[in-house]
Amino acid sequence: MKIVKRDGHIVDYDPSKIETAIKKANVEVRPKERATENEIQEIIKYIEDLNKKRILVEDIQDIIEEKLMEFDKYQLAKKYITYRYTRELVRKANTTDQTIKELIDGENEYWNTENSNKNATVVTTQRDYLAGITSTDITRRFLLPEDVVKAHDEGIIHFHDADYFAQNALHNCELINLDDMLQNGTVINGVMIEKPHRFITAATIATQIILAVTSSSYGGATVSVSHLAPFARASYEKYYKKYKSRNLSEDQCKKFAKEDTRKEIEDGVQTFNYQVNSMTNTNGQAPFLSVCLYLGESDEYKEEIAMIIEEFLKQRILGFKNEKGVYITPAFPKLLYVLEEDNIHENSKYWYLTKLAAKCTAKRLVPDYISEKVMKELKKNEYGEGECYPCMGCRSFLTPDRAMSLGNIAKAKNYVEGKGKYYGRFNQGVVTINLPDVALSSKQDMDKFWKIFDERLELCHRALQLRHKRLSNVTSDVAPILWQNGALARLEKGESIHELLHHGYSTISLGYAGLYECVKYMTGKSHTDNGEGKEFGLEIMEHLNEACKKWKADEDIDYSVYGTPIEATTYKFAKCLKERFGVVKGITDKNYITNSYHVPVFEEIDAFTKLKLESEFQRLSPGGAISYVETPNLQNNLDVVIELIKFIYDNIMYAELNTKSDYCQKCGYTGEILVDDNLEWYCPNCGNRDHNLLNVARRTCGYIGTNFWNKGRTQEIKERVLHIDNKNAC
Repeated sequence: MKIVKRDGHIVDYDPSKIETAIKKANVEVRPKERATENEIQEIIKYIEDLNKKRILVEDIQDIIEEKLMEFDKYQLAKKYITYRYTRELVRKANTTDQTIKELIDGENEYWNTENSNKNATVVTTQRDYLAGITSTDITRRFLLPEDVVKAHDEGIIHFHDADYFAQNALHNCELINLDDMLQNGTVINGVMIEKPHRFITAATIATQIILAVTSSSYGGATVSVSHLAPFARASYEKYYKKYKSRNLSEDQCKKFAKEDTRKEIEDGVQTFNYQVNSMTNTNGQAPFLSVCLYLGESDEYKEEIAMIIEEFLKQRILGFKNEKGVYITPAFPKLLYVLEEDNIHENSKYWYLTKLAAKCTAKRLVPDYISEKVMKELKKNEYGEGECYPCMGCRSFLTPDRAMSLGNIAKAKNYVEGKGKYYGRFNQGVVTINLPDVALSSKQDMDKFWKIFDERLELCHRALQLRHKRLSNVTSDVAPILWQNGALARLEKGESIHELLHHGYSTISLGYAGLYECVKYMTGKSHTDNGEGKEFGLEIMEHLNEACKKWKADEDIDYSVYGTPIEATTYKFAKCLKERFGVVKGITDKNYITNSYHVPVFEEIDAFTKLKLESEFQRLSPGGAISYVETPNLQNNLDVVIELIKFIYDNIMYAELNTKSDYCQKCGYTGEILVDDNLEWYCPNCGNRDHNLLNVARRTCGYIGTNFWNKGRTQEIKERVLHIDNKNAC
């Protein structure tokens, strides 16, 4: 028998809970008014003899009251009714106490595995989670309508980041305008930071900016090394003057100045990496940071950009030392390497950087690859010009700049009229639709499917409007680093950010999950079949885009379709589907649903076919998406990595390779840490299962996780098939 709780969740029937509740009421009345053990068992037997598959918890409580009165236990029934009423008041008044206790005691499964880059036992993370639990409670009780909360609880939609929603100042992710802040100065915590005069200083200030910015938002942030490049030249000029003053020859001055500059870049990048990984922001983790490595961002400073890219790649190949002093794969910063004409061919000037990137990917999972060629075909500004720019965090892409004709609405000091602006822009938040739930609710009736789909989309739309409205009252004073001091804008004190929420300047994301399961249930085919399944999958994607297009036209808000990286939500959606529809073979019989448009992890497909197929769906996910191929250890087979990189350049905008890079602290094993049938991680060499002594790095959903995952994501990782073999490896 299953019990349907007040919040819609379904749990197994547990007779001990009935016994406990009656006994708690028993102690409140005189002995002769108390229910005997036999009477309690008779009530339990009566409920069980009903032979119901499901029963509401309220119905069970009604039965208990009726049976107690049948036994002439009127005072006891009264106490039970009072107890029940009091519990209902407490439940409505505040739901946080038990969750907080479970978090502190380390017993809450959700918070322990909510984020694979957060350790819930650490006090800084707990502080963030305690605030998050309170925010979630306030959000549920006061800020969201009941139908949105109910749909969220039932897994029909997911209202993301409710743990930050109570603070109306917080947005999702951004491209930090580091160029403006370094070139024109900024203010951090009331302290004026002036323009630096050398690379190592600029790199250090950049990390301070990153910490301040990511403490004022909750998503991912991205910076570009091109914004650091002018300071590498400033360092070179400083060294050149030093040697010139010593009357060295021109060749010697240039040679020694270049050597010193390279050493400073090495030290500056090391400082940057150490700072980013050792700092903890107010979200209880190291900044969720991506670093863009794009030669084409500046023709003037291309040589300096190349030197900085080279150093970032070299240091990432080496890795970071763990507690044992062994080099391992870190989660951050995520590296984004842009493929372009100057680095994609063997005879290209910067081909050596791409070879270095391939080596880095084979060993440390990054960089990820953005194709300038494909991106410029897909991302055209209002003048029809193709643009290339990085994602914000792990996969969230801005739409092309369509606010160019409005001028410098952010009042940035580095604004260039007529040129697309991307740094300084941001995302307002995400609400995700559960596509398999739409399909299962329709019972394979296609007309009903589209009707339910539209109803659910409008529910997502209303939830997204709430996110927008929450930000619309914000003034620049709430986060000066963002809105006054250059990270996103340079507004006046007290000035509203309202204009930055419109005109295409910022995006707001309609997320989606489980395209595979949705298509499979409705058609019996995978969306990868190049036939009926694929056509239906593309039709669904087009429908999502049409909804966003309409909302955008009506409201001048840049709604955009977003392939959600559902880390914890993949498990939640799967559990909710099972509760609502039972076990449906091939659809709800797993602990996870498939990310966005991806080929399901268990489906056999080669890497090139996968990337080519997914490129068609990625095109229809303009607000964010990333594709990947799962590979074995390719450190001795870099030719395959190079071949995949070239294929990415010609065929898909954004993709990554998932390699394996693990370490067992107990025995020193450096191969792949495995997952057993019980979804427990273990070292295949010594059998070690202690998470504290295992360094495991896995791509979660666009970014690398290193603190383990919930059961749903762990099963998904375990079931991933390889998309390329390693037969030619040494």
